[in-house]
Amino acid sequence: MYFYCETCKKKYPLNSHSYRCTCGGMFRLHKDQSDELTREISLGEFQTPLLPIRTGKLDFLLKLENLLPTGSFKDRGACTLINELHHLGIKKIALDSAGNAGASIAAYAGAAGMDCTVYVPDDISDAKVAQIEDYGAKIVKVPNGRMNACAVVKENLGDAYYASHVYNPLFFEGMKSMAKEMVEQLGGAVPDYVFMPVGNGTMLIGLFQGFMDIGRLPHFVAVQSKKCAPLYEAYHGLPPEPKRTTIASAIRIEKPKRLKDMVEIIRASSGDVVAVEDADILQARKFLGAHGIYVEMTSAAALAGAEKYFQAGKPDNYKVVLPMTGNGLKR
Repeated sequence: MYFYCETCKKKYPLNSHSYRCTCGGMFRLHKDQSDELTREISLGEFQTPLLPIRTGKLDFLLKLENLLPTGSFKDRGACTLINELHHLGIKKIALDSAGNAGASIAAYAGAAGMDCTVYVPDDISDAKVAQIEDYGAKIVKVPNGRMNACAVVKENLGDAYYASHVYNPLFFEGMKSMAKEMVEQLGGAVPDYVFMPVGNGTMLIGLFQGFMDIGRLPHFVAVQSKKCAPLYEAYHGLPPEPKRTTIASAIRIEKPKRLKDMVEIIRASSGDVVAVEDADILQARKFLGAHGIYVEMTSAAALAGAEKYFQAGKPDNYKVVLPMTGNGLKR
């Protein structure tokens, strides 16, 4: 296995402290069929349930990623990333996060005995900071938003490996397992649609790669808040709007690094991107809570987007999966 530049195809070893190519291109992962990823570190991850739910005349399937060990879907990517870094002998890592990725990577790094530092925006909630710190990671708060946290960590890596859930393809490799689970749970069928909240696109890219391995794609529909919707604007060819604070804080990413990849994935799947009001996200979260599903605000964006997309109705035989990305205890 090795990384290679998506632009110039230059090769890099997995333990390289470079996080992107010298030409500026982003990394992709080359893996032969005989290559196997290491799985020495576990926190008890499992196949998450696929739960039917009906809202009005619409029926959906909730993929309960909120039940994973640290309370978010990012445990899938963190498990694969940290296991491989541990196998390579890497002892010190740093990353930037708005909360969920930081908690996931810090947890698995703690289990692997790694030194972990997480750079976070200074408006992150105290609860998310507490969770990351409880796993033994160090926190560095950075002013001026999530994108600045990304810039600052890269300037201060020193001898630490940049364990980024955005830059490192090993993280996407871990996300592929969700696609395999969906197909197994649907008796070998691929969902007709998968709706998901999208910020940096780790789930979207990982699911795309996973379903490509299977050989069939669902229609991917990315959901963003109207207050911060760069993918929606790019996909629909709209002029950029000012980016504002949204209750869906986990997808408040003003300039996603893999925006071009995400647009291409949506088009390849004959999918779409929808933008929803924060009020619709709040209403969807209340509905989920009233039906026993306790998720963070960003998770509810998937339901809000699906309801908007199918507001004129949907065929009963469509299998529509909504990953619930994070636990409601994450505030």
